[in-house]
Amino acid sequence: MALELRQQLKLTQQLVMTPQLQQAIKLLQLSRVELLETVQQELLENPFLEESSINDDAPSVEQHDESREAPKEEVYDKELAKDADWEDYLGEFASTPRSSQSREFELAEEISPLEARYAAKPTLDGHLLWQLRLSSLTEEQKGIGEVIIGNLSSAGYLQASIEEVAEMANVAPEAVLPVLEKVQMFDPVGVAARDARECLMVQIKSLNYARDPILVELVESHLEDLEAKRYKPLLRKFKLDMEELKEYLDIIQSLDPLPGASFGGGEPTYVSPDVFVYKMGDEFVILLNDDGLPQLQLSAMSQMDIGKSEQEKDYCSEKIRSASWLIKSLYQRQRTLYKVMESIVRHQQPFFESGVTKLAPLILKDIADDISMHESTVSRITTNKYVATPHGIFELKFFFNSGLELDDGSQVGSESVKALIKKFISEEDTRSPLSDERIGEMLKERLKVNIARRTVAKYRTALDIPSSSRRKEHF
Repeated sequence: MALELRQQLKLTQQLVMTPQLQQAIKLLQLSRVELLETVQQELLENPFLEESSINDDAPSVEQHDESREAPKEEVYDKELAKDADWEDYLGEFASTPRSSQSREFELAEEISPLEARYAAKPTLDGHLLWQLRLSSLTEEQKGIGEVIIGNLSSAGYLQASIEEVAEMANVAPEAVLPVLEKVQMFDPVGVAARDARECLMVQIKSLNYARDPILVELVESHLEDLEAKRYKPLLRKFKLDMEELKEYLDIIQSLDPLPGASFGGGEPTYVSPDVFVYKMGDEFVILLNDDGLPQLQLSAMSQMDIGKSEQEKDYCSEKIRSASWLIKSLYQRQRTLYKVMESIVRHQQPFFESGVTKLAPLILKDIADDISMHESTVSRITTNKYVATPHGIFELKFFFNSGLELDDGSQVGSESVKALIKKFISEEDTRSPLSDERIGEMLKERLKVNIARRTVAKYRTALDIPSSSRRKEHF
């Protein structure tokens, strides 16, 4: 068989991920904080992109003299810029007329106050170092205190021995203990303890409860018995009745075994809602959160013939094209987010009316089919996005949950079942806690749904609720 060369034409379809498409996909899945950082970075790097102002008196791009000679290669699409103009953006995407938008900020603040979203707690190290510098300790002792504070866990416990602290501070071990006792009395009291017993004892001494020998011995020698609720041996040993022991338990339970847990361990994570949903009359209103997000436009420089050499012209063309695509991608992102949220409100209206117990089963495909988009687009736009509702702030992924079949053929969301399980357990008698089987019977009575015991156990475990045997109080 002879070898030969042939020319052949073949028609094929191929999906090409252009840089513009990659940028649009990336913007979809960015959180609000990441989006603000991306936009600010682009404003710094792109000379043809600028932040517009409502009261800006500078002439717009469309107001430039169009009688001048157009460049050979048109790099700026005027229709694109017109479509991407965000001046009327709120009126297009808000589900209320402009006449009712005067209370937008007020209603948004009613749902989620600013201080509840942006206030950051101080770190444990910073809080303790501030107290250390204000103390009356000597400079050497403050150096020891810094070593102690630097070796604390996130829960506030000291993770180094006295000898190790002395070695790191280059002092004698005898000099460490007085400083340690001083630090343990800082706020929160009990911090820098070496174990739970010492942490609770420090708090007992600070409250002047150490004069009660029974309370001291309960903490020093019987914490495991109290945790396991083995009360009868303690009643016999200390010759107490249950009411007296209950008073000691109340005191111990008022103490904090993890004094450092209330402080953030590092950089705070801000959760600023991307969408607000509030009720106005009989309807739910959707408002996108544009607070702090710059309104972008192409600068007037984009209409000028700046480049002289081919390299300069190529650079300017690329930057103008990049700026135009960023404006369009941001516009598309907000439009997609609004459409997805609008569909979620339609599907989950009982939740917005009554709360989590009315959350209906929902999957990505339901939303994708409703708004005629691909499931991957819905998945990206609901990632790291939060909505402020009348019942609190939730991630958009929260509204997607599996369903359980009811006896009448309808379905109930798994999150609603979890909420009912949590409610049943919170109202139970601790002397006789509800078993998983009994909870299943109660769910059947309430929801008319048959739920197996192992399913109840799975949901209970997901809620981090112990079994009935561990919840029982032995009186």
